[in-house]
Amino acid sequence: MNPKKLFLYLFVTSVSLSALIGIGVILFGNFGDLEIRVLLTTLTITVTSILGLACGAYLERTNSQLGLAGIIFAVIGALLWLIVIWQHDAWPSELYMKTTGTATILAYACAHLSLLSLARLEKNFAWARLAAHVLIWLFAGFLIFIVWAEPVDYELISRLMGVLAILVAAVTIVTPVFHKLSSVQSAADIEAEIARLKLKIQELEEKKAQI
Repeated sequence: MNPKKLFLYLFVTSVSLSALIGIGVILFGNFGDLEIRVLLTTLTITVTSILGLACGAYLERTNSQLGLAGIIFAVIGALLWLIVIWQHDAWPSELYMKTTGTATILAYACAHLSLLSLARLEKNFAWARLAAHVLIWLFAGFLIFIVWAEPVDYELISRLMGVLAILVAAVTIVTPVFHKLSSVQSAADIEAEIARLKLKIQELEEKKAQI
């Protein structure tokens, strides 16, 4: 099973479980500590599945290290959050929570870039991909800096975060538009598509031989 299918099944399962818990709470009115932990667990799995789907799709198409790194960070972040959710004794240490936040931010950055990198852009629009990498990694690095340094100048931090968030949103919006406007595939894209189709044909031939 490839990563994309695995995260897709996890996503469907977690959403279904969350729906069942919500229905149970509405019908029976019992929302205790266990139900909260289970609901947070399904929410964690859902978010992890979304991040993994984005990275898995990019990994499947390009075999890029970015997609693989995103999957690894998403899984690590999910495991760390699950420990937080199910820990009964005491709140985790500050170092543990900062590490958890860092893994989550890196997973988001990889997933975001994986989605945007799926866009096929003409040379005239290639700057958008570079801008996306620069801005998203800059935004992720800024968030990680906030997590670890805990700066006290909240006004300056909020202003910088707002500017970066707007720039990231802008490049996220224009990239699909440029993808739509790009009608010509590059030679590298064509070669990658041919390789993907050859691999798919080989898989189908193997399945056919097993029937």
